[in-house]
Amino acid sequence: MARESFLVTGMSCAACAARVEKAVSALPGLKSVSVNLLKNSLDAVYDEAQSSPEAITSAVVKAGYGARPKKAEAADNPTGAAEDEEKVMKLRLLVSFVFSLPLVYLAMGHMLGWPTPAYFQTNVMAWALTQFILLIPVMAANVRYYRSGFMALVRFGPNMDSLIAIGSAAAAVYGLWGLYLMAHGLAVGDQHLVHEAAMNLYFESGATILTLVTFGKFLEARARRRTTQAVASLLDLSPKTAVVERDGQEMTIPSQEIRVGDILLVRAGETVAADGVVSGGTGAADESNLTGESLPVDKNPGDKAIGATVLLSGFLRVRIDKVGQDTALAQIIRLVDEATSSKAPIARLADRISGVFVPVVIAIALLSGLLWLALGYDASFSLNIVISVLVISCPCALGLATPTAIMVGAGQGAKSGILFKSAEALELAHALEVIVLDKTGTVTTGRPKVAGLVAAPGHDPDEILAQAASLEKLSEHPLGQAIVKAAQIKELPLTEATDFLQTPGIGLSGRLSGKTVKVGNEKALENMPAKPESLLRAAEDFSQDGATPLFVVVEGEAAGLIAVADEIKPTSAQAIAELKAMNLEVVMITGDNRRAAEAVSRKVGVTSVLAEVLPGDKEREIRKLQKNGTRKVGMVGDGVNDAPALARADVGLAIGAGTDIAMETADVVLMRSDLADVSAAVQLSRRVLRNIRQNLFWAFFYNLVGIPVAAGAFYVLWGLKLNPMIAAAAMSLSSVSVVSNALRLRFFKPVRLAPEVGSPTERPTCGAATENAAASAQINEERTMVKKLKIEGMSCGHCSARVEKILAGLAGVDKAVVDLQSGTAEVTVSGDLSDAALTTPVTEAGYPASIAG
Repeated sequence: MARESFLVTGMSCAACAARVEKAVSALPGLKSVSVNLLKNSLDAVYDEAQSSPEAITSAVVKAGYGARPKKAEAADNPTGAAEDEEKVMKLRLLVSFVFSLPLVYLAMGHMLGWPTPAYFQTNVMAWALTQFILLIPVMAANVRYYRSGFMALVRFGPNMDSLIAIGSAAAAVYGLWGLYLMAHGLAVGDQHLVHEAAMNLYFESGATILTLVTFGKFLEARARRRTTQAVASLLDLSPKTAVVERDGQEMTIPSQEIRVGDILLVRAGETVAADGVVSGGTGAADESNLTGESLPVDKNPGDKAIGATVLLSGFLRVRIDKVGQDTALAQIIRLVDEATSSKAPIARLADRISGVFVPVVIAIALLSGLLWLALGYDASFSLNIVISVLVISCPCALGLATPTAIMVGAGQGAKSGILFKSAEALELAHALEVIVLDKTGTVTTGRPKVAGLVAAPGHDPDEILAQAASLEKLSEHPLGQAIVKAAQIKELPLTEATDFLQTPGIGLSGRLSGKTVKVGNEKALENMPAKPESLLRAAEDFSQDGATPLFVVVEGEAAGLIAVADEIKPTSAQAIAELKAMNLEVVMITGDNRRAAEAVSRKVGVTSVLAEVLPGDKEREIRKLQKNGTRKVGMVGDGVNDAPALARADVGLAIGAGTDIAMETADVVLMRSDLADVSAAVQLSRRVLRNIRQNLFWAFFYNLVGIPVAAGAFYVLWGLKLNPMIAAAAMSLSSVSVVSNALRLRFFKPVRLAPEVGSPTERPTCGAATENAAASAQINEERTMVKKLKIEGMSCGHCSARVEKILAGLAGVDKAVVDLQSGTAEVTVSGDLSDAALTTPVTEAGYPASIAG
């Protein structure tokens, strides 16, 4: 199957979109067709063996519209077509107003007692001819209505332009007939005939109808342009030029000429032009434009650099690995474009009605006119009824009700780092009843850290950590790397290991400075004559808290215990509380053992846990939760093993830092890797659906009430009858009101719960008490002290925020507060954390730091 997008020209209302969709759907091999009136686009999925872009284009042309394949370039301006349409409508509106105002004044001024030229008071034929002459430029400026409307009638596919064309043309023709009657009356001296014909010219009605409709179209075009501004603002993020290093020389080139493999040089204040990997230098980048993450992100060699992000400080050399359509920015724009081009299920009812709306309205208008004639009313009264029914009917409001809300909602989501890949996903998210969270990498960071250390009597805690790290540096296991990192932070010397051996299911062993050392789980204590009860109790405490205990055995004697835990994300507990406050059932699923899973669930407030679930069984658990389709289930994950479950769920949400296959399978991508965005996505979906329902209600209500009133249904009872000019104004305002209501979504902000004091987000994620003297050596139980640092080079809030983030992220730091004005930082540390361990990371980030005297 192939997918192709087309630009469609000539559509003016929902009836046009329905006709185009019907014409293309009739082609062989078409799997799905979606026409978006707001974007003038058509998306088609088809079998290449049975159909082609040429066949699709031909079908659109035969239906009476123009079509051409879209250019798949991220650099295309999505607001370009809307801007062009707005300019055209502005010119048409200006011409219409310039000639309609004097026409209305001349036709109705004498009735309202306004002064009129004496010449026209004595020369009624000149008065009437002048009105006709003023009408001609208005009709000429809006000839598109006649060309499109009458062509659609000829093809038996009438649209909104047909209604406007028939209504305004009928007024003009009737007025022209009045001119002939006036001329005949003057010729035969029948002043009564002249006066009667002069009072029913309807030239001002024809001009006013066209002017008010054009005014509505102008407001609609301006609103359409504003709906695409979210995506357009993303395009503006990409710099026009970039500095690259080629053949040892720096050169400035257009961003479009960057090639894979180029070395991009980025200085503070500059924008990264394409995606790549940092090959040299350090700095802090502002990625808020793409991910919504407000804090700067540190960049070091080996880290990813994302195009369209701004380097706040430092200097980077970036080796480019993605350009053009492959960049993160281009993919975001593509996802938003696909989401706004697709059709939400809620739009189907409006589509079905739009397909038959215009023919039914024309039939109602003609039958109404004939009925009033049959009841004995004159032709002028009946024509007034016909024109009013034709003009007040508005299929546009029906056609715009859904796509405007979808476009604004998807764009607003993109600005917040929430990417809906289809309109269907944006709609379905509002109906979710259960949210399933994968634990590792979703609820937790997926990056283990040392949570605690217990030394047996007679053993030094730092020596135990150094011995374990000396072995673990030879291992690639994440738990081992956490131990190595903890030793590096404390600047402990590591020893070269010999006779290194890795035993699956147990741990590591080797010789360090002539001593045999083992690091592993409880099985490493086997064959030991006397197992240390204090360490076993500490291990039990750590396990209850969700950490993994690793024993260190030196020369056959248990020397200590190191606990490593996957750190819970700071926002996870609050995000889960928000989901529960929205009446959503939250379930955590993991392959970890039940004890570790329940420890994490207690801290984040999840009451339902599915533990020890094999990767292949996650999809089966989703099916169970769906209860044969009776419940809507959302799945949040980040790994390859989550892909089947993401696909099975009614709405799959992929964490942005996850694997490509997870993001490809999911329906929603959360760029910030923050669980708080799950509740934001559901809230946005609910707001969009509420907005669509409001739009559809007013569109249906307007037509259900407006058409009977225009047809004179209440004339006999209350004398209520619409003037065609008022009908035209009402029709224009109906479309504008729908679009304006959708634009309110631009002010959407998710509701956040205030974090509770003592909530899991504020408590330490781990810690275990021991009953012997060695407990004082535990890392997170050591005495605390406050150190003051003098920091240079901070120039703004981003700098101070970055320094604070660096310090707070160091192991052993409980709290860090940076004062930008004084250029100092107060750091609360626990245990024996050296001064160099504090100052070095800050200095390396570009802010020279020293301990204040």
